[in-house]
Amino acid sequence: MDIALVAAAVVAAVVVGVFVGLVARGQVANMGVKSAQEKAARIVAEARAQQKEFILEAKDERLRLGREAEDEARAKRAELGTLESRLLARDEQLDLRSDMLEQRDRKLLDRERELEGSRQELARAQQDHVAALERVSGMSAEEAKAQLLLAVREEADRDAVRLTKSIERQARDEAEERAREIVITTMQRIAADHTAEHTVSTVHLPNDEMKGRIIGREGRNIRALEQATGVDLIIDDTPETVVISAFDPVRREIARLALTKLMADGRIHPGRIEEVVAKARAEVDLAMRQAGEQAIYDAGIPALPSEIVKLLGRLKYRTSYGQNVLVHSVETSRLAAIIAAELGADVQAAKVGGLLHDLGKAIDHETEGPHAQIGAQIAQRHNLSPKVVNAIAAHHQEVDFASQEAPIVQVADAISASRPGARGESMETYVRRLEDLQAIAESFEGVEKSFAVQAGREVRVLVKPEQIDDVMAAHLARDVVKKIEASLTYPGQIKVTVIRETRSVEYAK
Repeated sequence: MDIALVAAAVVAAVVVGVFVGLVARGQVANMGVKSAQEKAARIVAEARAQQKEFILEAKDERLRLGREAEDEARAKRAELGTLESRLLARDEQLDLRSDMLEQRDRKLLDRERELEGSRQELARAQQDHVAALERVSGMSAEEAKAQLLLAVREEADRDAVRLTKSIERQARDEAEERAREIVITTMQRIAADHTAEHTVSTVHLPNDEMKGRIIGREGRNIRALEQATGVDLIIDDTPETVVISAFDPVRREIARLALTKLMADGRIHPGRIEEVVAKARAEVDLAMRQAGEQAIYDAGIPALPSEIVKLLGRLKYRTSYGQNVLVHSVETSRLAAIIAAELGADVQAAKVGGLLHDLGKAIDHETEGPHAQIGAQIAQRHNLSPKVVNAIAAHHQEVDFASQEAPIVQVADAISASRPGARGESMETYVRRLEDLQAIAESFEGVEKSFAVQAGREVRVLVKPEQIDDVMAAHLARDVVKKIEASLTYPGQIKVTVIRETRSVEYAK
């Protein structure tokens, strides 16, 4: 019974505790709801207050923007009003200017009518004046005009001649002074002993017995030597001398060298001749290559193609008017380099052009055409510079100058060839040149006599004073110069002097 009571009491206590907990929990929940409701009410109140503030701020912003828009609109209207006023003023100015231009046009038209009337009156007056002059002078207007034009032309010719002579004299003085400085400087820097060299064409024999050994039995030795070398051996009554005749100087040198070796060896027969000629040809080829390389070194030029070097070496055995062509080429190269340096031109191109300007002479007996053209073709085939090719082709003025270096090479060639002692000239050629100069001068009308003086460097022309006046004398000198330049080939330059002499003679009785 006690246990049952205890259990019942425990159950009752539990029930009461649960009930009390539920009541307490309900009260706590009610208190949380009330707290939440109060908080929500505060938030709503604050939101309403902020909403009112936002509405007020929005209204203020709208009012501000409205005022700014109205201010801007007023400013735009004011600006448009100003522009409209300006446009109206400009329209008024344009209308005024248009009216002024119309008035000016009317005035110009009136003035033009007045001028036209004045021109017509002036033309009538001129016609009347011309008619009066024709009656007084007894000449027509065309005849008077022709006489006036003739007089004006003669006066203009005299003035032109005087002005031309003055300009030419001044230019000639300045050019001669500058050229004299350059040439003197160049020749001083290139000064060297120079003697005329001739290719050996005779071989001295130790005795006349050697002639028979060279000829051989039935002439077989001399035929073998001529066939191997391509030359003609002339053995005549000249004591202890054999003449070697050949157009090719290299062949002549090979024959000379081979013949000298055969005489030194003493064994002269066809087999030995062929062997010695082969050795002589190899020695000459080596000598030509060495001569070409030495010439390039002396001229201060970098390496050139081997074919050009060999052809350059062939010039060692070529002479022109007694002057060795290879020595002349090296000298021309040095002169051209110095002149180009003085003038500010391409020194290297002038140097190479001067060295190779006579390159065509090495094979001009084998190839048709002038040696300048042959040399230019060789240089072009080996891709040398266009300046060098033109300098070679134009050094005898067979083609036009295409660069500054071409006339420099021509001048250097003339200096090397025409300076005293460089070349010799046969008496026959010298006399013929003097006769040609006199014949050219005397071929002009009004020339009384001509004289070639200063070894052909000057021609003095005496004219008939009754046929040639001072103006015509100047024209005659120019015409003679042009004809000499077109007809003759000569070194250096030729001075033409026209002399007009007037004598007045009276006798006292």
